Amino acid sequence: MVKWNLDRLYKGFSDPSFAEDLKRLDLAVTRVNALAPSLHGYAAVEQTIVGYLEASVALATVADRLFAFASLTESVETTNQEAVKHLNALRLKFTETTGTDTLFKKWLGGIPAFEKVLASAAPIIQEHAFMLREIIQNGKYDLDEKTEMLVAKLRQSGSNAWDRLQSLLTANVAVDYEGSPITLSQVRNLAYDKNPDVRRKAYLAELDSYRKIETPVAFALNGIKGEVNTLCEERGYASPLDQALIQSRMSRATLDAMLLAMNEALPVFRKYLRRKGELLGHPHGLPFYDLFAPMGGITRTYTIPEANAYVLKNFKSFNDRLFQMADKAFKTGWIDYTPRPGKVGGAFCSNIHSIGESRVMTNFDGSFGDIITVSHELGHAYHGECIFGESILNSNYTMPVAETASTFCETIVNKAALREATSMDEKLFLLESSIQDYTQVIVDILSRFLFESAVFDGRKTTVFDENELKNMMLDAQKKTYGDGLDPDLLHPYMWLCKSHYYSGTLSFYNFPYAFGLLFAKGLYARYLKDKPAFVAIYDDLLAATGRSTVEDAAKVAGIDVTDPAFWRQSLSLLGEDIELFLKLTE
Repeated sequence: MVKWNLDRLYKGFSDPSFAEDLKRLDLAVTRVNALAPSLHGYAAVEQTIVGYLEASVALATVADRLFAFASLTESVETTNQEAVKHLNALRLKFTETTGTDTLFKKWLGGIPAFEKVLASAAPIIQEHAFMLREIIQNGKYDLDEKTEMLVAKLRQSGSNAWDRLQSLLTANVAVDYEGSPITLSQVRNLAYDKNPDVRRKAYLAELDSYRKIETPVAFALNGIKGEVNTLCEERGYASPLDQALIQSRMSRATLDAMLLAMNEALPVFRKYLRRKGELLGHPHGLPFYDLFAPMGGITRTYTIPEANAYVLKNFKSFNDRLFQMADKAFKTGWIDYTPRPGKVGGAFCSNIHSIGESRVMTNFDGSFGDIITVSHELGHAYHGECIFGESILNSNYTMPVAETASTFCETIVNKAALREATSMDEKLFLLESSIQDYTQVIVDILSRFLFESAVFDGRKTTVFDENELKNMMLDAQKKTYGDGLDPDLLHPYMWLCKSHYYSGTLSFYNFPYAFGLLFAKGLYARYLKDKPAFVAIYDDLLAATGRSTVEDAAKVAGIDVTDPAFWRQSLSLLGEDIELFLKLTE
């Protein structure tokens, strides 16, 4: 089967059980809100916490099932008006407990000697101890209820509006390419074209198009970063970076250790970039437009059964649980494979806690890259498999650890493919494709981190025009790419085209990518050292990610992520691939 099967959820929007669950959702919302009167005093603390947790579990379970069905249906049938209608109604319904949730958070933070209460509390309270502590910890940064409501309203005409402006302008700007108008996403995709002349012309056309919108987008960036600075100061965060780390459940010590190791590894990446530049005829470093130039190639295409068999063969080498899960996914319709009209692009995995299964969407066309995509998304499904044994309230893990299992599974399959490559073209393609990805996640992400840090720092006292932002972007790129890139052919507009910079609630949407890659690679290095011992603790680590800081989750595997040595070990694995590339291209 090439389409997924959602019958475990519902057989359709007309399924009687869908209507029944909508009624259950109403009752669950009412049950949560009925607790509000008990949140004005501390006469029955344990009973109140238990009541709130039980009501929240019931609400989350039915909401998870309904929302999964509506959103998954809409993702492959974007014109399905019934799906859109139910999605909008569900989102509105979810807001109905906001008042009670806010009240509970404030009430919880006011409990005298909470740790003493926790020590002798009911099992359900102890099970959710991390979540409850996190609510209290984060509550320190909340403003009073009236101010929070005002902030939410002002954000609609502040950062949210600036965000929409950037999206609108970049989505609609006409790029003049070879005399014809094309979109920004179309011209940026030409960076992967095999023809060097196409890549160069596309780059020049892309840069030229930004001049039409650079002034309003610069205003948008200034507006958002200024708002974030103001609110962080008002809430009591040390900085926007401090806020981002707290949201990520990650310490500054971990970030500093990782950044130190990344900076130390930059010379290795520059060697790769210079070599690629030489191979493509560029003596002064690689031009930005050739960063994604393909090298080598795999001509073979794969059927869906062939792709599935390849994934299964390699998953079996890790452990039986991963193999069995993937086998079940293939046989029982967890995956929606092929493109069709009305289906969204890209790929994703949705963990559905309420049924203990996941669903994966891809746009499979038979390339080897699609095998990697399937293995990556099934890694997310495996993470879900390990989380499903936890309470649904303990199933939300943060972005730094979100890519752990997916990158790990991708690495298993990629390494096997590299070992089995039968021609130099295949080996070079597989190796260089991986190194391209590493370079983006280490070198480019570091440049984005430096740029965003500089913008936040400067916005405390000034407003940047578009020329200043371009120079700051170039400065950040020169610091990380160094002599690996041609200094006259960089990309001064990377701040304009990346939506990651334009959120008022999620800053530094960059370092978590580096953490995800390097943490997974570090785990893979541990796996290679002692496979039986690692397999025994891997599932426990994944299960802990929804109820732990990243540091505590890593400790399950005996890893100290505040130690630069761990990150150096991860980066050395990437360095081995680069050294092999240099050897193959001598």
